[in-house]
Amino acid sequence: MTLDLTTTTLPAGDAAAAAAADCLRGGGLIGFPTETVYGLGADAANPAAVARLYAAKGRPSFNPLIAHVATLDAARSIARFDAIALKLAEAFWPGPLTLVLPKASGCTVCDLATAGLDSVAVRIPAHPVAQAILRAFGGAVVAPSANRSGHVSPTTAAHVRADLDGRIDLIVDGGPVEVGVESTIVGCLDAPRLLRPGGVLREAIERVLGFALAEPASALAGNAAPLAPGMLASHYAPGAQVRLDAEDVDPGEALLAFGPVELPGAERAAAIRNLSAAGDLAEAAANLFGALRDLDASGARAIAVMPIPPHGLGEAINDRLRRAAAPRD
Repeated sequence: MTLDLTTTTLPAGDAAAAAAADCLRGGGLIGFPTETVYGLGADAANPAAVARLYAAKGRPSFNPLIAHVATLDAARSIARFDAIALKLAEAFWPGPLTLVLPKASGCTVCDLATAGLDSVAVRIPAHPVAQAILRAFGGAVVAPSANRSGHVSPTTAAHVRADLDGRIDLIVDGGPVEVGVESTIVGCLDAPRLLRPGGVLREAIERVLGFALAEPASALAGNAAPLAPGMLASHYAPGAQVRLDAEDVDPGEALLAFGPVELPGAERAAAIRNLSAAGDLAEAAANLFGALRDLDASGARAIAVMPIPPHGLGEAINDRLRRAAAPRD
């Protein structure tokens, strides 16, 4: 893709929402905040716009996209809800939960955006800027994270510009996001299955359901297409190699810390970012991608990561870190 666009940044507000809606109607690409991360939006019904989105991200075309809508009625126009899916939607929308559902007969999300599957991933974001844009546009907007494919997800407008300047038309700057990790994805095609941990905790979903979710799907097996975004084995990756569960810091490594920093060799780390000195998982989730970007920019050859507890939001944080550390082709 030729880097020949002029990327405009506008502060969030009514004028920016109207400009974003006009851009989407014209087949353009926008970066905008959700409560999870910044999304890269395109008209879900426009195959040419979706093709531009894939090119801007350098994203594999077999990796499906999430359709964002403003209301439950809009969601039901593109996807079929059974009683379980409706229960989850009513409990967690608007919010950081994505449901993978069978397509409705009148689904307007183009086949390119669903990777040719008979299912569609859909969510209603809670962020007021995202809501304003969706309502001004009036249709479904596919919006993966607004970064180059496989790179660290963006949590500020500056992160979006760093990755996509010249590749997209407009960035709406709504300030830093709140959650900091992507939405939880639950497949409702048979028994409810956790496809990706994220901003809504597994425990909260299971309380609503009254039973346990099936275990997270394994990383992409063989040559099969993933059912949802974020399921590729290597994802969310900085340029530097990532070393998990570090018990020390080697020369030339940066340190991604959590809680008190007492590792041998920490004093010689190329750079240090602490996700939460107090050991707070919500704070750590919000800081995760920004900290990875900062450490990658330090020029360190590798990033040593202190252990993160696996419970609560730690499940989503560890999922992202495992993918960041996965071998790359």
